[in-house]
Amino acid sequence: MASKAGTAVSPATARIVLLALAAGQFLMALDSSVMNVSIATVAEDVGTTVTGIQGAITAYTLVMAMFMILGGKVGALIGRRRAFMIGCVIYGCGSLTTALAPNLAVLLLGWAFLEGIGAALILPAIVALVASNFAAERRPAAYGLVAAAGAVAIAVGPLIGGVATTYFSWRWVFAGEVVMVLGILLLAARIADAPVSERPRIDIVGAVLSALGLGVFVYGVLRSDEWGWFRPKPDAPSWLGVTLVVWLMLAGLLLIWLFLRWEARMVERRREPLVDPAMLRNRQLTGGLTMFFFQYLVQMGVFFVVPLYLSVALGLSALKTGARILPLSVTLLAAAVLIPRLFPDVSPRRVVRLGTLALLAGAVILMAALDADAGAEVVTVPLLLIGLGMGALASQLGSVTVSAVPEAQSSEVGGVQNAVTNLGASIGTALAGSIMIAALSTSFLTSVEQNPAVPAEVKNQAAVELQSGVPFLSDAQLKSALGDAGTSTKVTQAALDANADARIDGLRAALAILAFSALLAMFFTSRIPTTQPRSTEP
Repeated sequence: MASKAGTAVSPATARIVLLALAAGQFLMALDSSVMNVSIATVAEDVGTTVTGIQGAITAYTLVMAMFMILGGKVGALIGRRRAFMIGCVIYGCGSLTTALAPNLAVLLLGWAFLEGIGAALILPAIVALVASNFAAERRPAAYGLVAAAGAVAIAVGPLIGGVATTYFSWRWVFAGEVVMVLGILLLAARIADAPVSERPRIDIVGAVLSALGLGVFVYGVLRSDEWGWFRPKPDAPSWLGVTLVVWLMLAGLLLIWLFLRWEARMVERRREPLVDPAMLRNRQLTGGLTMFFFQYLVQMGVFFVVPLYLSVALGLSALKTGARILPLSVTLLAAAVLIPRLFPDVSPRRVVRLGTLALLAGAVILMAALDADAGAEVVTVPLLLIGLGMGALASQLGSVTVSAVPEAQSSEVGGVQNAVTNLGASIGTALAGSIMIAALSTSFLTSVEQNPAVPAEVKNQAAVELQSGVPFLSDAQLKSALGDAGTSTKVTQAALDANADARIDGLRAALAILAFSALLAMFFTSRIPTTQPRSTEP
């Protein structure tokens, strides 16, 4: 039975509820980007390597992906608001542990494990709590603002991390998260929880299969940059001549298939499944989930490519890089909030299609504008378009997925939805990164090979040493490395010229695959409904 909380609360209470839920979404997304500009500083402070810190960031994503579906079911078992608040407490403990971490082991415990578990409880609960606190006609605006908060967190994360690391300490970021969690818990007292009519049992076998399947698949995707997508890179693990990435992804898909078969068997036995397989035959729900996948794939790919261009290719500081990305946040918030308010009866399918076209146009324009002589200003218009597209999708998709099923299943939908967005985000980042490095390597080695100023022995040495991929380096980094190697002035200049052109080729290739993904997404928009959901309450 639908909750009437969304129609009974006052506007002031509704604003407080929305603030609490949007702040929770903001906090969960912040950890995905806030430390990307401070990895070296964090590594030095806790006595580890850059690889160790990158592993902690990867592990956070991995833990979230593994336990997201289970987190949605826990919300249905103990109550969505209680799951939200318990998740906040666990997340806050993780942030405090991270802020005080003396070494990598404690950092992993706080950042990757505790914060990941907290996020797996919080994110599905947010989806369900929006449904239980807002009437159907108000949900597009509410979901849009909540989703926009998460995207804005990813956009401003590097700026926050850069300010904290430059003027204070990276630890203050996580200390600030603890304070923010306390504020969210105070606001959460005003959230109305949908009544739990029955106490479902947790499907332990299903929980294990889903966690293993999602975890193994995502882990394979996350290691693709280091190991290679198909052909193993030098010294990378392989089996039968194929990189382990392929085998891990296949094993993950097999486990997910076994999970779905097990869930179908649970339904046949009239027992409580972790996820009802019938939901995945719902055309509207699968359409919304598919668009969520593509949105996050393109979104995280853009957030990977643009900062690299600004910070490495152009050499901007973390603060200036963050400032250049802010225009995206402006149009994102504007679209997410204003579309439902100004056009409450607009066709969701039309908005989603226009939003996807905006993503496509932004990626194509940015790809065309990138040039070795271009400045930071070339990203402004494309980012405005991409933000507009992201905001348009955010304003509709949450309501589309939740309205596709009875409200009692909103927690399950939240778990599946966030699992899908995690998959999209992981694949988007990995795909953009691997395509960029492949194009960069090919372009760099071709330029060196065709340059008569480079001796033949240097060409041969470069071909051998860089066969696993050319690193994405700034001119200053490359010049320093060549200076340490005692390279001649002619060879150094040739390498710098080749690197400058290759960087642009790599970035363009990454944007091309993101534009192709946005175009591919257009074929799935037909599953999005043409009418807005309406409340059935009297």
